[in-house]
Amino acid sequence: MTHSSTLILAHDIGTSGVKATLFNRFGNLVDSCTTNYQTYFMKENEVEQNPDDWWKAICHATKHLLNTNKIAPSNIEVITFSGQMMGVVPVDKKANPIRKALIWADMRASQQAYHACAEFGEDHLYKLTGNKMTSSYSGAKMAWLKENEHSSYQKAYKLLQAKDYIVAKLTGNFLTDFSDVSGTNLYDIRKKGWIEDLIHFWGLDIAKLPEVVSSTTIAGYIKEEIADQIGLLSGTPVVIGGADGACAALGAGITQIGDTFNYLGSSSWIAGVSDTPVLDRQKRTFNFIHLDHSKYLPMGTMQAAGSLIDWVITQWYKELAKENKNKAYEIMNQEMNDSAIGARKLVFLPYLLGERSPWWNADIKASILGLTAQHQRGDIARAAMEGISFNLSLIYGAFIESGLKMDNMWLFGGGANSPIWRQMLSDLYNIHSLFLMMLMKQHLKELQL
Repeated sequence: MTHSSTLILAHDIGTSGVKATLFNRFGNLVDSCTTNYQTYFMKENEVEQNPDDWWKAICHATKHLLNTNKIAPSNIEVITFSGQMMGVVPVDKKANPIRKALIWADMRASQQAYHACAEFGEDHLYKLTGNKMTSSYSGAKMAWLKENEHSSYQKAYKLLQAKDYIVAKLTGNFLTDFSDVSGTNLYDIRKKGWIEDLIHFWGLDIAKLPEVVSSTTIAGYIKEEIADQIGLLSGTPVVIGGADGACAALGAGITQIGDTFNYLGSSSWIAGVSDTPVLDRQKRTFNFIHLDHSKYLPMGTMQAAGSLIDWVITQWYKELAKENKNKAYEIMNQEMNDSAIGARKLVFLPYLLGERSPWWNADIKASILGLTAQHQRGDIARAAMEGISFNLSLIYGAFIESGLKMDNMWLFGGGANSPIWRQMLSDLYNIHSLFLMMLMKQHLKELQL
């Protein structure tokens, strides 16, 4: 297949890999591919990825799409990004990483978050940032880096998010957007400015933080010295893009008050739209800035959803997965269906990576309760899925209590392909039918909007 028209290239830098997608200027899908990379689970609650792996994956996926579809680099009109949030990527002036990235799942910075709460008050910080002050967010991780790896901190010219690192590598410009900066806990999401008192308290250098721009901003143009690596022409425009959660919301058409969605991926979250941050009295939920930065995305996120199901596969369906992972999932779903609602009285608390909403406890652990010799692996798999679903229902209930308007619920992500999971969530949310949105339709709608 050959294409002579101009095309849009979008990269999503996810937890498990980079998804590269080509669209024409009308928002029609041309092709897509995924390139995976490694996640490093080290000491308790320490989770990292190598930014060089992101870069290599993006270069590989870009060249694969162009070569497979016989597309000339001159046909790529623009490249843009969405990316995982709430990490820390320390880079030098040439956008080379100083060390591995602390990603969103890393929760080592509990002490730094605790000291900030003690100094400023948890309620005060929640009102400013729209987020609970915890180790999940970038600011506390930056403070941990300064305190525990001072040399790495000192060498860093900028402290970036995943997509912003790639943009800097391509263009030489160090920027972020409103949606990603709202996941740092260093930003006043109402006034749209850095919280200098908090930054100074942690001893951070505000000069190491990037400039904040709109998601539609052209961040710069691909540098001549980097063009061959990615397989595109120098001078190709690079649009900064947005945080994955915000891009997913727009892709699902979540733009008006009452729109709601539930994403089921490695992690899972529920989000709606509001003109102002929605503050929960118990701080169970949080707020990011929408890609339309005049709006907000009230959200509740749990750490391990699809990643917990993947763990179940590796533990109890290991041999099947070695032969054919898709077949392993198919058999697991059959065996879950053969189990019963309640997984034959087996309970699986799904806190494999600590938990964010609604508990906000980095030290909480996953547990399997009520296990007997009569239970089979299908019961364990179903209990895991039910545990995730019950936690999501607590998040949904928190939004109901906070008064967030929710007229409908879109469901998408890899987990949305499971009929069993869809039924569980429909029952727990007490919604007669969930609107299933497949991933490709999500991307198309994002571009059309």
